[in-house]
Amino acid sequence: MLFNSIDFAVFLPIVFILYWFATNNNLRLQNFLITVASYFFYGWWDWRFLALILFSTIIDYTVGLLLQKQETLLHRKILLWVSIIVNLGFLGFFKYYNFFQENFISAFTFFGYDIQASSVNIILPVGISFYTFQTLSYTIDIYKRKLEPTNDFIVFSAFVSFFPQLVAGPIERATHLLPQFYVKRKFEYTKAVDGMRQILWGLFKKIVIADNCAEYANQIFNNSEDLSGSTLVLGAIFFTFQIYGDFSGYSDIAIGTSRLFGFDLMQNFNFPYFSRDMAEFWRRWHISLSTWFRDYLYIPLGGSRGGTWMKVRNTFIIFLVSGFWHGANWTFIVWGGLNALYFMPLLLTNNNRQNIGPIAEDRLLPSFKEVLQISITFSLAVFAWIFFRSTDINHAIDYISTIFSSSLFDSVDYRKINRSLLTISMILFLIIIEWLGRDGKHALQKFGLSWKTSIRLTFYFIVCLLIFMFSGKEQEFIYFQF
Repeated sequence: MLFNSIDFAVFLPIVFILYWFATNNNLRLQNFLITVASYFFYGWWDWRFLALILFSTIIDYTVGLLLQKQETLLHRKILLWVSIIVNLGFLGFFKYYNFFQENFISAFTFFGYDIQASSVNIILPVGISFYTFQTLSYTIDIYKRKLEPTNDFIVFSAFVSFFPQLVAGPIERATHLLPQFYVKRKFEYTKAVDGMRQILWGLFKKIVIADNCAEYANQIFNNSEDLSGSTLVLGAIFFTFQIYGDFSGYSDIAIGTSRLFGFDLMQNFNFPYFSRDMAEFWRRWHISLSTWFRDYLYIPLGGSRGGTWMKVRNTFIIFLVSGFWHGANWTFIVWGGLNALYFMPLLLTNNNRQNIGPIAEDRLLPSFKEVLQISITFSLAVFAWIFFRSTDINHAIDYISTIFSSSLFDSVDYRKINRSLLTISMILFLIIIEWLGRDGKHALQKFGLSWKTSIRLTFYFIVCLLIFMFSGKEQEFIYFQF
């Protein structure tokens, strides 16, 4: 079920009414309703994958209870590895089976061996990368004694399948989200209104920005061999805002929807395109994933404690794994490696945490230095996104080669450039609103609250009108494929 669909527009108010009015604020009934609604929501795509998420839930629930009873270190490690192998085994099979098979065959063909094998038509379950990491955080935290396991299977099922963030995050930690299912929830008007504002802005980013940028980015990337370097730069910029509008838009809708039901999810995007260096970019982009890799991979590998070599090695590992997490294609691995290279100068000079504070704090406009820093960081991100979007490595190399050819200085030869001007104006509108609202956890959290009610409502009406004008495409979210 898509957030930007009529189906969800019917589903959400029904669940909301049942949750607050039919359960009589009974916590167990509310949790049960969330579980049923979440399984219905997930099964709307393909009911067959409900068995997969249920099996994963049962395994980690059982492992959690057994870990609580075990004191022997060996037995605890065995239980932990059962959870890791089952979860990563499912993820590896559904997501990477054909990738490894094809590369295995290619390697042997290179050395003169002819291996015949047919690919298996495997359907990737929506959201498997997200809920797999979420359940893994549960068993790992219990193993590390940071969390007590739950005895309530309904609560744990609700935690694993919580429909707002089930298929594309944020990837919630058990230590943060699970306890919220035990706290009696009361409807809070201010929290719900703020949630609606965040949903509104998320829909704007998805429908107005991402879906329209996708149209132009797809046309340019799919016909890149016939276009000039200047046009390919435009295509890369369109994709840059497509993936941001799409993924951060999903996160906004997920977080806002959660607030309607009395839950607080972690912030997943913190205006990353205003970053002053790549280290800051990765503190602001897909925060739930980058912090997951930090806590469950980077730190266990030794983090930054073992000297320069260990820091470099561990940084490359988490970026390469992050790239591979996104998909079974060498383009994602190169994208991850490129971001690791971006990170290196900051890491080696100990400047990777120099830009921690807010951008242009207490000022309307950034300084010239900040503008230059933001421009350089944005350009590096755009360049890396070319690999992310390309169909394969050769496509990416050809695309970049054309950009750095003499045609870079030619006029844009994209035949739909005039049509795209409206989308470009919407991107500028997005940038302005997000800059003015950058002090909040989402763009509209504080933006316009000091205005007269009539002016603020007029602004919301304009945003709604833009969403309505640009609606109708109902494209899936990019991160559903990951």
